[in-house]
Amino acid sequence: MHPTRRTVPLLALCLCLGAVLGGAAACTAPDTEPPPAPAGLTAQAGSATSVHVMWDTAAARDGVRGYQVFEADRLVRELPADKTMVDVTGLAPQTGYVFTVRAKDAAGNLSGPGPAARVTTPPARAEDQEAPTAPATTTARATGPRSAQVSWSAATDDTGVTAYDVYQGGVRIHTAGPGESGTVLSGLRPDTVYTFTVRARDGADNSSPDGPAVDVTTPPASGDGPGTAPAGFTAAASPGTVTLGWSAPNTGRETTEYELYVNGRPTTVIQFGAGAVPAGRVEHRLTVAEPAGTVWAVKLRARLPDGTWGAFSAERRITLIA
Repeated sequence: MHPTRRTVPLLALCLCLGAVLGGAAACTAPDTEPPPAPAGLTAQAGSATSVHVMWDTAAARDGVRGYQVFEADRLVRELPADKTMVDVTGLAPQTGYVFTVRAKDAAGNLSGPGPAARVTTPPARAEDQEAPTAPATTTARATGPRSAQVSWSAATDDTGVTAYDVYQGGVRIHTAGPGESGTVLSGLRPDTVYTFTVRARDGADNSSPDGPAVDVTTPPASGDGPGTAPAGFTAAASPGTVTLGWSAPNTGRETTEYELYVNGRPTTVIQFGAGAVPAGRVEHRLTVAEPAGTVWAVKLRARLPDGTWGAFSAERRITLIA
C-alpha cells in the first residue's frame, strides 16, 4: 500500500525553508497594504508662477513616512511625513494646474491620489515691487482644545491680492485664497496661548507687513496627551566637541527643528533637512572653541507642527574639554 502523496505549493515551501534558515521572522508576510490617501487637499495660487499646496496630517496609525506631490502625472515634490504643505514654483502664469498627493509608508507602498485640487495661476505683472497693504483687522477665537478660527479684513494691492498667509510665532502655518476672510486652524495644543498674524501676498510674491496680532487661548482637554519635550536628553564632552542625544517627542510627525539653549540663552537652531531626519534616537555633534573647563548647562526644545516650541528637555551640565 502506497503512502498518500500531498503536493506542497512552491510559495509555502519557500516560506518553510525561510523559517528554518532565517528564523520565524522569515515567514512574516511582506507589507503590501497601502496607506489611505491624504485628505483635505487644497491648492492656492501664491503668485503668477507658484502654487501653495496643503493637505491634512495622516493619522499615526496609518504609518505614513512621506508624501509625493504630483502635478497632473508628474512628480514635483517628495516630502517627509512632518510636511503637509509645499510651494510648487516655476509654473506658468495664467495657466490651470491639477495637483494630487499620495502617502507613502515604510514599506514603500503608495496610497491612491485622493481627490484632486485644481487651481489657475494669475497673469504675470511686470516689475511689480509694491507689496499689498496689511490686513487692517484680525480676530480669532478658540473653537475647541485643538482648533481656532482666525479672521481678517481684506487687504489691497495695485495688481491684486493672490493669497493670505497666517503666521504663528513668525512661522507660516496656513495659506488661504484671495477671496477668503477666515480659516479654521487645527492641530493646536490644549490650554495654550497662541499669537496669530496675517500677511497679504500678491502675484509677484510681495508680502505685506503683519496685520494686527491677536491672542487665542485654547481650552484644556481631558487627558494629558503626549508630552512635547525631547526625552532621554544626554550631553557628553570630548576634545573640541559636544555630543547631544535625545528621542524626538511624539507629535504625530517627524520633528526636523530643535532650539538649543546654553546657560539659559538660545544659542542655535538644529535643523534636519528633508530625507535626513533621524529615525528613533537623535544624535548631533557640536564643534566648540571655548576654553577647557568652561561649564555649559544645555537643554533643547522641538518645533511642533503648530509652529510653536514644545517643552524643554531635561537640562544637562557638562565641562568642556580642550
